[in-house]
Amino acid sequence: MNIFLNGKFLPIDQATLRVEDAGFQHAVGLFETMFVQGGRVFRLHEHLARLAESAYHLGLAMNVNVNALAGAVESTVAHNELISARIRLTMTAGPISLLKPQLDPPLPTLLIVPSEPTAYAPEYFEQGIKVLIAPPMANPFDPLAGHKSLSYWSRLRLLRQVASLGAGEAIILNITNHLASGAVSNLFLVKDGELLTPMARGEEVDASLAAPVLPGITRKVVMECANSLGIKVRKEMLTVEQLLEADELFLTNSSWQVLPVSKVEKKVIGDGRAGEVTKSLRAAVLAKIDEETSPR
Repeated sequence: MNIFLNGKFLPIDQATLRVEDAGFQHAVGLFETMFVQGGRVFRLHEHLARLAESAYHLGLAMNVNVNALAGAVESTVAHNELISARIRLTMTAGPISLLKPQLDPPLPTLLIVPSEPTAYAPEYFEQGIKVLIAPPMANPFDPLAGHKSLSYWSRLRLLRQVASLGAGEAIILNITNHLASGAVSNLFLVKDGELLTPMARGEEVDASLAAPVLPGITRKVVMECANSLGIKVRKEMLTVEQLLEADELFLTNSSWQVLPVSKVEKKVIGDGRAGEVTKSLRAAVLAKIDEETSPR
């Protein structure tokens, strides 16, 4: 497969970046991971609108042309004749020195990398996975919190640590010891038939601290499906006690969509398998993906 780099398609082993690129030098950049089915990217414009909003608020780029970005992604899919794939789009500040501000900064670097979709064992979605609780690290005073920035080392390091202990994800707390998210996912609890999820960036109540949680695209789809199924959704500050006392737990992202959690540390959740609400929401999300990516 060829990648897209600054307007050109190239074999991945021929793609080069300047060593001055701020993404390489200082992790100044944003990324989106998207899911392709039937040759179409699911919720493409929502992914790119989120990136454009983050680019504006963080000062990466004041005017991101979402339609042009969408065209580049769709061209990458078509160029590689992709039916099913994972797409990673990365935008950096380009070859710029943060220590020497330029009057006319260069254009951002745009990189689009297609790859095979991540394959997950089917039993994960029946039996669920184990998660561990990580120390507080989501900080509402961090301006990057709640954005999909390139500063991902701490999360990937955490994911590697919990994997070495036999877990599939880590549950991150914020500095007030409330639930934030998974290392690479959003978090949902089911209790007494209701769906609960930590507040994400942009969902805060008046005069509250910023929510250091990414407003996930799949998270949004799950809430849409819950509403259509008549399941009440609550977005609020949640505690570890509520996590451990939940009837069901699941995690969401664009790769696995809805992934059940059957165990938190040593605590078994529900009957130790995917719960009925989780399974119905996963089925609804997959149906929505089918509907929105099917030929028109």
